[in-house]
Amino acid sequence: MKQSFKLALLILGISTNAFADEVTVNKWIEEFQPSSLSKEQQKQEVNWFIKAAEPYKGLEIKVVSETIATHEYESKVLAQAFTELTGIKVTHDLIGEGDVVEKLQTQMQSGENIYDAYINDSDLIGTHWRYQQARNLTDFMAGIGKDVTNPGLDLADFIGTSFTTGPDGKLYQLPDQQFANLYWFRYDWFTDPKIMADFKAKYGYELGVPVNWSAYEDIAEFFTGREIDGKKVYGHMDYGKKDPSLGWRFTDAWMSMAGMGDKGEPNGLPVDEWGIRVNENSQPVGSCMARGGATNSPAAVYALQKYIDWLKKYAPPAAAGMVFSEAGPVPAQGDIAQQIFWYTTFTPDMVKDNIPVVNTDGTPKWRMAPSPHGAYWSEGTKIGYQDAGSWTLMKSTPDNRAKAAWLYAQFVTSKTVDVKKSHVGLTFIRESTVQHQSFTERAPKLGGLVEFYRSPARVRWSPTGTNIPDYPKLAQLWWQNIGDAASGEKTAQEALDALCMAQERLLSRLERAGVQGQYGPKLNDEKGADYWLSQPGAPKAKIANEKPKPVTIGYDELIKSWQ
Repeated sequence: MKQSFKLALLILGISTNAFADEVTVNKWIEEFQPSSLSKEQQKQEVNWFIKAAEPYKGLEIKVVSETIATHEYESKVLAQAFTELTGIKVTHDLIGEGDVVEKLQTQMQSGENIYDAYINDSDLIGTHWRYQQARNLTDFMAGIGKDVTNPGLDLADFIGTSFTTGPDGKLYQLPDQQFANLYWFRYDWFTDPKIMADFKAKYGYELGVPVNWSAYEDIAEFFTGREIDGKKVYGHMDYGKKDPSLGWRFTDAWMSMAGMGDKGEPNGLPVDEWGIRVNENSQPVGSCMARGGATNSPAAVYALQKYIDWLKKYAPPAAAGMVFSEAGPVPAQGDIAQQIFWYTTFTPDMVKDNIPVVNTDGTPKWRMAPSPHGAYWSEGTKIGYQDAGSWTLMKSTPDNRAKAAWLYAQFVTSKTVDVKKSHVGLTFIRESTVQHQSFTERAPKLGGLVEFYRSPARVRWSPTGTNIPDYPKLAQLWWQNIGDAASGEKTAQEALDALCMAQERLLSRLERAGVQGQYGPKLNDEKGADYWLSQPGAPKAKIANEKPKPVTIGYDELIKSWQ
């Protein structure tokens, strides 16, 4: 029967391959539900990819990303879909985030094509813009990559392109997934009348979402050691192992949350959340206070000391030996009251059935909210971090491989697949996805994630900005020096003095090498800390009261302010 059907198709002049393609397209369209496009629009977009990929059919390409749920879906499902549809065989490797940066750094230094594309944090935007080793996508799409650029890409629909655009106005990376660090707390405990009354009796104000660190500290103290539902609970969660992820814990805007940097969006200018100052030409000019930086300033010392104190006093004893990936899922175990610095990429771990932090109807017992700010913070200063893992094409990749990889990058971020991908990984990159009806329906089970991404507050959370001229080299300095303070080998001040000096040594080496041209570092002469502390903005002088009056807000009131 099958043979006679094929013969009939051939007599009619219809290719059996074309028929197979239609079957394959329809199969994958069903996988990609729901979508912001109609099924007919999805087919049109998929057929564009099939046609655009024809010159590269049979090519085998390799791409890499860190291991999170979003990228697991890409690696296991979307890579297979793209391979079946286009004939371009994709190997999508999953490795640790630090390893991704290391591979990228090796490719930059050697010129060897290790991977055809990277999903690489937009934290490297300052690196890519200065070194000019990553392809500038604006020019690539208008030039050599024009024939492989999806007419339905719709860059205006992406919510994170401001993070991946250099000071020259060019797009260097295409966002693939985004997640913020926010405040996480047990809404069921915070709204329990008995717990609320106990808190009010002890502290004299209402238990609620902490607006500042003073309130967070009181809440941490209040819950630590308390017994709830027969279980000892903790008022705080963090991680402290001397590991690269300890560096991200701080470069991911902890210092700006304390109020160390200058005002500005998406990052503080002229001093950013790493404490690095730039001049009017975007050249890094210092990290230590003596040159106008703020990495070792009173606000930075305050931020580091609070981290150490809270980890010791209010977190589970095991937290000090954990890394980022180990600590993230811990609140789902049910004995953590709140976490000041919680990445929304762990949301999938918090919404599983039959876990202590989810009700029997599938709604969460927890919520997420904006993180509280420290004593040095003022309105207009960066308040939190947003990770934007983004597609990056290197100039060292041969053109045909880069073009094939660009097709894959656009496919996994396309409107055809993005709503479904976002339901799996909960890392939004498109406005059309954030606003999709399916997320309106799912929002009650996601603890405030959808409300956050639909709120005007969203833009105030941003990745590392363009002040950082060499993210891979500078980031290594953070975990080593912060680790010395976390372990007690050095005081907070000693560790930050060492860190700012190490950053300046590296900036000086880059300046001497001249590899970053007119936008590379140009260190200020030392004028001394007192001079810079007397100037407006960062670095900021020490304030007498580093625990101002605690302030809280009711969660439901907060959500209303977003709408």
